Amino acid sequence: MKKSRNKATFVFLGLFPAFLLYIIFMVYPTINVFVESLYKTGGLSGNKTFVGLNNFKLLISDKTFLRAFQNTVFLIVIVTVFTMFLAIFFASILSREKLKGQNFFRIIFYIPNILSIAVIASVFAVIYGMDDGLINGMMRIFSGEAFKNIAFLGDRQLVVYSVAFAMLWQAIGYYMVMYMSTMSQIPEQLYEAARLDGAGKIKQFFDITLPLSWETVRTTLTFYVISNINIAFQIVKALTNGGPNGASLTLLNYQYDQAYTNSSFGYGLAIGVVVFLFSFILSGIVHKATDRDIIQY
Repeated sequence: MKKSRNKATFVFLGLFPAFLLYIIFMVYPTINVFVESLYKTGGLSGNKTFVGLNNFKLLISDKTFLRAFQNTVFLIVIVTVFTMFLAIFFASILSREKLKGQNFFRIIFYIPNILSIAVIASVFAVIYGMDDGLINGMMRIFSGEAFKNIAFLGDRQLVVYSVAFAMLWQAIGYYMVMYMSTMSQIPEQLYEAARLDGAGKIKQFFDITLPLSWETVRTTLTFYVISNINIAFQIVKALTNGGPNGASLTLLNYQYDQAYTNSSFGYGLAIGVVVFLFSFILSGIVHKATDRDIIQY
């Protein structure tokens, strides 16, 4: 009995510092965001007025907020779908096919993930440049002098797609490596048996590779959908700063602008509450939609 009590005391003392830090730096700030979103305040000053849910009512009629919300949903859906598809596709090829220089391709695909957002933004600023950008320069070579430069970052219709491609380029390699790690553990005997039964490579992928990698796919999908919100904020901030005229704003960019640029701190935190609830609901939807029985081997 005494030994059991000492063990429980030891476990409590070991976990208490981490638990205390979690309360101070995670739980309390989260609760404080909800509380402060009910006030109208000018920046970080102590002067604030309780306005209840008025900040949230203003969001409904805020066209800039609605555009930022639309951009966020677009980037989450489009970038996530293409990232997961291409990462699984390349991982399957590099895991199953005997290609020359496989390690070289793995490194090349993974390099964008180790670059900072600032470097990625600089790279794509050069690629998308209107006058001396890589894409416009190449298109001018093949199209002649009659070619009109395309404003990838200055066109309200193109800028979100340009940001989406930068996010896609940055993320594929990381998830490809994760899927390759899972796929490499699938026994070769399963593929040999499938080949003897006349199954082609496509059928092997859908009947063996994907089902046996599904738990990893499901976990990374949930993780990426949520982290995508933060990645979009960083790339937009570094590449376009929300321009042109707010066309590439995301929820976090708009929250930052309202809370720290326009000194509408309470209004900015109201947007933060929306982001929190949106992330929570979205993760639940993804988790439920991808739920299936785990296939073991």
